[in-house]
Amino acid sequence: MPSPRPSQEALVIPLRGGFPDGRGGFAAPPAGSWVEGWGEGEKAEELDSHTHFACHPLPELALQPSLKQPAEALQRFLDQHAGRVLFVAETAGHREALLNNLAKYGLKPKVADSWRQFLSIEHKLCIVVAPMDQGVLLDQPAIAIITETQLSGDKVRQRRRRRRSAERQLENIFRNLEELEIGSPVVHRDHGVGRYLGLQTLEIGGNPGEYLTLEYANQDKIYVPVSSLHLVGRYSGASPETAPLHKLGSDQWEKAKRRALEKIRDVAAELLDIQARRAARARPTYASLGNEYTAFSATFPFEETPDQENAIRDVLADLTSPRPMDRVVCGDVGFGKTEVAMRAAFVAALCGKQVAVLVPTTLLAQQHYQNFRDRFADWPLHIEVLSRFVAAKQQTQILQQVADGKVDILIGTHTLLQKGVEYHNLGLVIIDEEHRFGVRQKEHFKKLRSELDLLTLTATPIPRTLNMALSGLRDISIIASPPANRHPIKTFVSEWNDVLIQEACLREIRRGGQIYFLHNKIETMEKTAESLGKLVPDARIRFAHGQMPERELEQLMLDFYHQRFNLLLCTTIIESGIDVPSANTIIIERADLLGLAQLHQLRGRVGRSHHRAYAYLLTAPPALLTSDATKRLEAIEASGELGAGFMLSSHDLEIRGAGELLGEGQSGNMEEIGFSLYTELLERAVNAIKSGKQPELIDAPLESGPEIDLQCPALIPDDYLPDVHVRLVLYKRIAGAANDEELRALQVEMIDRFGLLPAQSKNLFAIAELKLAASKLGIRKIEAGPSGGRILFNAEPDIDPLKIIQLIQTQPKAYKLDGPEKLRFFAPLADGAARLAFIGELLENIRGRG
Repeated sequence: MPSPRPSQEALVIPLRGGFPDGRGGFAAPPAGSWVEGWGEGEKAEELDSHTHFACHPLPELALQPSLKQPAEALQRFLDQHAGRVLFVAETAGHREALLNNLAKYGLKPKVADSWRQFLSIEHKLCIVVAPMDQGVLLDQPAIAIITETQLSGDKVRQRRRRRRSAERQLENIFRNLEELEIGSPVVHRDHGVGRYLGLQTLEIGGNPGEYLTLEYANQDKIYVPVSSLHLVGRYSGASPETAPLHKLGSDQWEKAKRRALEKIRDVAAELLDIQARRAARARPTYASLGNEYTAFSATFPFEETPDQENAIRDVLADLTSPRPMDRVVCGDVGFGKTEVAMRAAFVAALCGKQVAVLVPTTLLAQQHYQNFRDRFADWPLHIEVLSRFVAAKQQTQILQQVADGKVDILIGTHTLLQKGVEYHNLGLVIIDEEHRFGVRQKEHFKKLRSELDLLTLTATPIPRTLNMALSGLRDISIIASPPANRHPIKTFVSEWNDVLIQEACLREIRRGGQIYFLHNKIETMEKTAESLGKLVPDARIRFAHGQMPERELEQLMLDFYHQRFNLLLCTTIIESGIDVPSANTIIIERADLLGLAQLHQLRGRVGRSHHRAYAYLLTAPPALLTSDATKRLEAIEASGELGAGFMLSSHDLEIRGAGELLGEGQSGNMEEIGFSLYTELLERAVNAIKSGKQPELIDAPLESGPEIDLQCPALIPDDYLPDVHVRLVLYKRIAGAANDEELRALQVEMIDRFGLLPAQSKNLFAIAELKLAASKLGIRKIEAGPSGGRILFNAEPDIDPLKIIQLIQTQPKAYKLDGPEKLRFFAPLADGAARLAFIGELLENIRGRG
């Protein structure tokens, strides 16, 4: 039966006689098949004259940048093909990027808005926007349709772009400028910590440009061009009020850097020592389980989220590597970290190793025990739990079985850290909710056996862990994508208000749900229960706290789980409690006394199903709140969106001050120079020591990249993009792009989001590309104007001196050496485009052989 005719709006080409099969070949199409999605506003009837297309696959046409002639295959095809050619790009942004790319090889396709317009014009090379992966060669009419996918050799659709690595995401939390407000502290590499005053357009030499205005001590100001935004970072290390304010022209900033750098040298050496010891410790790799692992994965009742799949892949790669694993899996509450741990435990246990799962509370130990038992029910693995709920006699038996190697997976609380626990063949340690454990407790297992694999699960990594992950000392996997049908938790901060509490409780009870009411004083619990009973007569109230007998507490939580009552008045014991999907409102009394990680964890008790969840944080009157408590509450209220744990941890880092990287204190050595710069200097020191050099960082200037002045406007105009914050972030991303590919992707993104780039923005991208090329060649400055300019080289540039001599000898009027590090050039360069083209060609000509 023929497929239905497409809608009138789609541009349609019926193909008979051959159909791209997505693998470069062709298959017979189903009768009456249609290929659609070309252009907009086309009428299907108008295309009936082109219904019989005999077609063939295209040859290999991918551009090969590594070759001397990257477009050789494409040029050869175009020379041999007598008919017309239509290039197809995914979006308008991809079209502009493809046009720029083809122009490098002398190919200038004409832009067509649709297939119909392409047929009506006579230009041999055209380009159109359409969602098409595979091209085709038509016989009659003779048309070659070449997609961007075929030219790039990979998928180009934005939705298929690989995500940036977790480490890059981590860095960007601190280095991006998205959250900057007027008055926020920022760090400039050369001038120190100042305050951000906004973006300003200034005209210099008749050319407008945007500048970041920074204020320093004594109200001195500097204007940072947007092309140098990679020198500016958000200040993280202490709260904005306590952030330093440096004085321009003094040695205050240099002294601060010197003090930090002296400390950094020691830290770098210690880091490398730890890394070297980890790298030197080898253990046998875990065997690939093949079918058994596939069968175990198939019993997971949900579909893995993309981030969950990545985290599982990371953990499995660690286990099959000879280096012991030390990985943090950071994911918001209920985002599927436990499944990642179960996959790791399965691999380790089936390979004959024992697994220890350390959890902070008895209730959580029981829930994990039950979940592991259910999940591993079809496998011959012995799982046990050690907690207060287990009788002393039974605990002794379990410990003996662990020592004899008869227990495969042992789940427990701090009991696992006691001296009497001996393992037969411990291989993997999983620590859940690591913020509840101290440094020494976490190091306990490493002392048992140096080649242990360590997997840490956390919703809000405490600052010290965040520091270590940012410094690359520990591996990190981030699960940021929420499970399907999960809603963010609506969070409200308020003083105690009878009407608010009554409404919140009644709303939840009337929709058949349950409520957590957190009251952290055991002695006044009964009184609070009476007050709540009067406020909400419909509530069936019971209370839970840590001083209750274990059995009673366990039974109470099971009753709550089975909905035998609807309001649980409790202490923070529920912070690591069992999952109750029907509990979707939490009211936290005196939330101002709790830490940020704790608040986030408590809020995560609700919202674990498809129902909308609510969190009410009740506080003391604002006048009685400390500034830190106010900031914590603002941070938790602002971060109600899914996956917020990570951002909260970076706020925590700012509120408490970044913790010492290897010490236990939270004092933070990096407060003076800010977190971003500290980590950058640390990275430099580590690399210097690795390469066998003494890190003489005190006097070595920080690499700030080449300075380029072409006397042409290079900015994102506010009539193109009015939002200052978005402009600022884009400027920062352009200035910080690591290679041409990143720049092109950014250009594509901007065109797709905001429309075709204006001339000034094209200049901005071209200058950024030039800067990358100049940096590779060891050039520190390029200046160009209407009649010429000059290039200043570093002491050891990567250029071919013979090529420069050849230029000067063959064109003495155009080129002249002015000292050993300066090359002058003379040419009529009327505008920015001419200067960019001239300098681009010049740099290509003098490039070194390396």
